[in-house]
Amino acid sequence: MDWRGRSVCTVFLRGCPVRCHYCHNLALQSGQDVRDTEEVLDMIRSSRMIISGVIFSGGEPTLQKDALIELAEGCREMGLKIGVQTNGVFPETLRALIERGLLDLVHMDIKTRWEHYPHLFRVGPEVTDHVRESLGLCMKAREEGRMDEFQVVVTLFPGREDDVYHIAKEIGDHDLVLNQGVEGNIPPLGFDDLKKIADKLRRPVRIRTREDGEVAYVDNRIIIADSIVLTDILQARRTY
Repeated sequence: MDWRGRSVCTVFLRGCPVRCHYCHNLALQSGQDVRDTEEVLDMIRSSRMIISGVIFSGGEPTLQKDALIELAEGCREMGLKIGVQTNGVFPETLRALIERGLLDLVHMDIKTRWEHYPHLFRVGPEVTDHVRESLGLCMKAREEGRMDEFQVVVTLFPGREDDVYHIAKEIGDHDLVLNQGVEGNIPPLGFDDLKKIADKLRRPVRIRTREDGEVAYVDNRIIIADSIVLTDILQARRTY
């Protein structure tokens, strides 16, 4: 779900300093496919009649600060909403976009509790500091009304379920997404597993799985389209 309720195009930018073992876009972590920003804007412009927004993803889109700002400015001139999917490693890029009024949505992937970042992803402690700074910037921008939507996404694997309880304490009432992690032959957590985690959190969340897409969930209830309350996922499937 790139942008709930919107028809958008997604632009993938290459390069990422974090090497997540479960990354689904490994080919975009490195390599080259150099394009002029105007060429990319022309492709976006060609879809203008059927979209209302653009998502910049990757790789890590905020790695290419100047190009991303130029692309965002071009999209804003077209009257499009702008979203970014980021791991938060480059707070200065997010700060620049926020200060220019070029961000409507941020999906921030918080990968684990802070103390585990260096061990799991083989990054220095400065990376953890950068992610925490980015989180603070986005939460403040959302609270001050300078950003329409902000979601923290936590990808969960068996044995790492406890991470989300630590992350939830960090983000207050901001939107939280429990994302089903999928890697190799490891059996992923199912919808019921993620629902049990959500029940312990005692807060509204969104649950994303390959089987059922994205579901809003609160107080042991599944909410479809934020209004229709259903009691279980099987009933939700039948309504489609």
